[in-house]
Amino acid sequence: MDAYLDIETTWQRTISVIGIYLPQRGTIQLVGAGVSDVNLYAALAGVETIFTFNGASFDLPIIYKALGADLKREFVHCDLLRECRRQNLRGGLKIVEQKIGIARSTHGLDGRDALRLWQAYESYNDQAALDLLLRYNRDDIINLPRLRCYLHKVKEPDLHPHVTIWHASEQSLLSPLSDEEQ
Repeated sequence: MDAYLDIETTWQRTISVIGIYLPQRGTIQLVGAGVSDVNLYAALAGVETIFTFNGASFDLPIIYKALGADLKREFVHCDLLRECRRQNLRGGLKIVEQKIGIARSTHGLDGRDALRLWQAYESYNDQAALDLLLRYNRDDIINLPRLRCYLHKVKEPDLHPHVTIWHASEQSLLSPLSDEEQ
């Protein structure tokens, strides 16, 4: 099974969100205190290959430093940034998406905005900021399989709509938030 992964960080380079998209299961987002090695491995159960965009240089080293999870060693990893470079597609993920016609609901937001949104949530308990940050992260991960299909010139699969968010350390993947709690 394939997984598409992207993280968001804080100004201090700690992890605020780990987003994982599994085409067979939907989106899983580990948030704040829900970011743990136990939850990460539970979310990746059954996964063989992890796809990222610049994950070899950013996401996976930060996960390793923060959680001790060596995803490069434990899974097959494919960095779509490198595939883009081989096909002469330059720029970050949002630039590449624009070049090939992939739209996102959070158009105009970038990594700095993600840092500010997390800070607003942490400092002022701004739920709207957290909601927007999670939408931004979800756009990143659900667009990775679309980018992969473009690079390999295959038809895009339908998007799995299910989203699960784990936000507190006492919660585990066995007890996700209900829709009412989200």
